[in-house]
Formats: sequence, structure tokens, C-alpha cells
Amino acid sequence: MKILTVDIGTGTQDIFLYDSNLDIENGFKLVLPSPTMMIHRRLKQALLSRTPILLAGHQMGGGPSAWAIEEVARAGIPVYMTPAAATTLNDELDKVGKLGIRVVGEDEAEGLKSKVESLELRDFDFELISKTFADYGVSLKDLDAIAVAVFDHGNAPAGISDRQFRFDYLDERIKAKNSLSAFAYLSNDIPKIMTRLQAVADSAPNLDCPLVVMDTAPAAVLGANFDTKVATRRRKIVCNVGNFHTLAFRLGEKGIEGVFEHHTGEIDLPKLEKYIRALADGSLKHQDVFDDMGHGALVYGTNPFEFGKDEFDVVVTGPRRSMFSLTSALSHKERGNLRPYFATPFGDMMIAGCFGLLGATAEVMPGLSETIYGSLNGKNERGLAPWDNI
Repeated sequence: MKILTVDIGTGTQDIFLYDSNLDIENGFKLVLPSPTMMIHRRLKQALLSRTPILLAGHQMGGGPSAWAIEEVARAGIPVYMTPAAATTLNDELDKVGKLGIRVVGEDEAEGLKSKVESLELRDFDFELISKTFADYGVSLKDLDAIAVAVFDHGNAPAGISDRQFRFDYLDERIKAKNSLSAFAYLSNDIPKIMTRLQAVADSAPNLDCPLVVMDTAPAAVLGANFDTKVATRRRKIVCNVGNFHTLAFRLGEKGIEGVFEHHTGEIDLPKLEKYIRALADGSLKHQDVFDDMGHGALVYGTNPFEFGKDEFDVVVTGPRRSMFSLTSALSHKERGNLRPYFATPFGDMMIAGCFGLLGATAEVMPGLSETIYGSLNGKNERGLAPWDNI
């Protein structure tokens, strides 16, 4: 059994090819620039040459790409976007026009291609990933599933905060299925409000296998739980410090006991620890985080989580986990008081989200679960070495 997992963040896209014939540690992996960073770099080049730009394709992650698109438009360089691509900037297309960007139909876009530099927006480029593996002699033609994670605010109605909208969605999903895998879907089950997840499915319409899509933060937290030390803890707080968003889950034997999410750029370690402690004792309120420009908080469990009973207080993962680093160069206040454990599932923090995607796929596709869980528990189907499978 082979499953391609792709965890798409702001800085990198982390790729892991699961093969049930191999030990997990021997699976092939890639850590590459994220799609939004790739578009950002291309647009910076266009800015120097003042080349008119046409952006077509699909909704994708913003951040660096969005900033670069707006910078090109502010410089007076003509920027055209098709409606689907323009939702990368804002679901309300009239607001995109106010940025100095012209939203054009598909027919007009086709006519522009000979006059401008044309870039296709998409989070998931299966053809490019497949070509990269093929250059190393690895085929992706015999996959049993593909699983992709992206961060999706959801398509909030006009006048509704996208931060509040996302937390209403998180609340609904946790109440419906109290599990981290509640945020994973087969491509034909994606809620209509989750437009970025749907864009991933739309960007790969001709796959020969099922596609699973998932939110990035729950995928990373689920993946961190496959670290052997983390897996043995019945109750835990797992904090994913991402490039843009920091999210912490309080987990217990019955599932999710609470969660909060904030913007990484808006917090430092003392503030983060304050929120983690409030999540632990159950005192954290949604409005506390929301009014601080975060997304919000949800607390379900009434049994407080106590620190100091085990060898570590909080499990940490994510590309900006260094916020918790206990270096002598930092003051005691800067270091914080909580004792972190930096999760390394199967020896690799960078692809924790891929392992989470793999675990979620086992939930979403029960027919694959026995084999996947066997691998995650340290078994492979045939006991092969990597070279035996090439």
C-alpha cells in the first residue's frame, strides 16, 4: 500500500510517501518551498521587470503570495486575476478590485496570455510532485490514496469575522466527532464553506485514487501524538507553533477537551504560556483570545489539567517551536516556566503533519486502517529495505 501525504504550510510543503512494505523511517520524504512562497518569488521577479501579470487557477494560501500580488498592483503594474484565483485575496471580489487588481473572466484571461506573464495558483500540484519523484526513479502511479493538508479559514459571509467563523466551524466539528480526524474529509465530503479545501480537490480532478483533505494544525497535533513519549500520555497539551498560526489542543481519554488558536506574530512566550495555563485549568474564554486578535478558544472538559506531574508539561511541534527553546542566552522570564517536550514522531518533526494525515486517512478510509495502524505501531507488511522496493 502506498499513500502520498502533503502538508502545505506557509514556509514549506512537507511531503511523505508512505509505503506499507517499509518501516516508517524508511519512507521517502521531501521538504520543499511552499506554493505561496514559490508564487511570491515569481512575483518579486515580475516587480523588477515591471511585467504585467495574469493570475489564474485556484484559490490558494495567501500570506507571502498575497503580499506580493498587492505589492505589484501598488507599483502600478497591471495585475489580472480570474475569479477563482482572486478568492486567494478575498472571497468578496469587489474588495479585490479595490486593490487595483482587475478581475477578468476565463475567456478574457485566455486572450491576455500572449501579452502578460501568466501564473497558475494552486496549493497542490500533483504533476510537479510526481515529476520530482519520477526524477529519482519513484513512480506515483500506484497510489492507494493521497492526503493533503492546508489551513482553511472558511468562506465567512459578508460582515462576519473570518476568525469567528473558523471557530464556529471548529466547535461544530468537535461536537460532531470529538477527534482530531474530525477535520479530515474525503474529497466528495468537503463542506461547502471550506473553499480552500475544495480548491485542493478542484486542482487535482483526474487522480486515480481517493483524495483526503485536512486542516494543517490538527494534522500536526495528531502527528505529534505518534512520538513514543507523547503516545503514552493519557492527557496532554500539544502546541503547534506555526509560521502564521499557533494552536494548542488539550487532549484527554475522551478526546478534545479544549483548544485555542492565535496568530504567531501576535504572541511571545509569556503570553503563550498564559493561554496554555488557562487552557489547562479551564479558565480560558473565547473572548480572551479573540479580543487579543487571535482566533479564539473552546473549552469542553471540566477536569483541569495539572502541570508538574510528569517529566514535561507541554508537547511542542511546528516550524517556530524555537519560541520554547531553553537557551542560557535568554532570561528566566523569556524562557518561560512550562517545561516543553519537542515531539519528533518517527525521528522527524518536519513531517509531523504528514504522519497526522496518515493517521486521519486511516479514520476516513477504514479499509486502509489495519495496514496504516500496523505501520504506525512499528510493523511493516514485508520487512523490506528501501532498495528492495526499487
